[in-house]
Amino acid sequence: MQKNNLTLNELEKLAANFRDERDWGQFHNPKDLAISMSLEASEFLENFQWKSSEEAVAENMDNIKDELADVVIYSLLLADQLDIDLGEAIVSKMEKNEQKYPVEKAKGSRSKYTEL
Repeated sequence: MQKNNLTLNELEKLAANFRDERDWGQFHNPKDLAISMSLEASEFLENFQWKSSEEAVAENMDNIKDELADVVIYSLLLADQLDIDLGEAIVSKMEKNEQKYPVEKAKGSRSKYTEL
C-alpha cells in the first residue's frame, strides 16, 4: 500500500494493522481510546501554549504534525472499534453543520449557530 494520499478507510486499516501486529487491541476499548484522544489533543495544544499562532507554527511544526497525527490515529482506532464509517460520519456532520450555519447567516461571522 502506497502510504500517501490514503483514504480514511485505508488509514483506518493501517492504524488497525499496526495495533493488531502488536496485540494492543486488548487495551483498546472505547473508553480508553477516548481518553487517549483527549490526552493527545492536550499534547497537541501544548505546542501553542504561551505563543502566538505564528510563533507556535514556526517553532513547533514537526511536533504539531506528530501530535495531530496521534489525535487522528486514535480517532481512526475508535471508529474501527465502534464500527463507525468515519467518512459517512463526517459527511453527515457537515450536512448538520450546513443546517446550523447557513452561508447567508454565518459567512464572515464567528458567532455560534444559536446566536446567528
